Amino acid sequence: MSSSGKTIFFAGMIAVFGVSGISAAADDDMLRVYMDHARVLKLDRPVSKVIVGNAKVADATVADAKTIVLTGRSFGTTNLVLLDADGNAILDERILVSIDEGNTVRVYRQTERSVLSCTPNCEQHAQQATATTSP
Repeated sequence: MSSSGKTIFFAGMIAVFGVSGISAAADDDMLRVYMDHARVLKLDRPVSKVIVGNAKVADATVADAKTIVLTGRSFGTTNLVLLDADGNAILDERILVSIDEGNTVRVYRQTERSVLSCTPNCEQHAQQATATTSP
């Protein structure tokens, strides 16, 4: 293989694997919280404003000037922006709200799927309504 061929080959490999590596790293940078669970965020400086992109997915409560409690409300992703008194961003992160799969069992019946929470007895997991009604 000529040197220009090797250069093109390696550039192609970097383009393919570099992009997928960045995507995987971006997923790791998200704040993760389970639905109907809270997560405490301790801050280095006082927060003045709390902005949640979609309040149906997650909720943020100010416990004190340097403590935010993030609660997962329904499945999905949104973002959280925390600003200080000068309007500077303290935090600007994506949030992923998912189910705690540690004690769950999925049951598939043809095209239907059920999720059971088994702690200690198995019960149907509360499903979020995803259908919207049109006027």
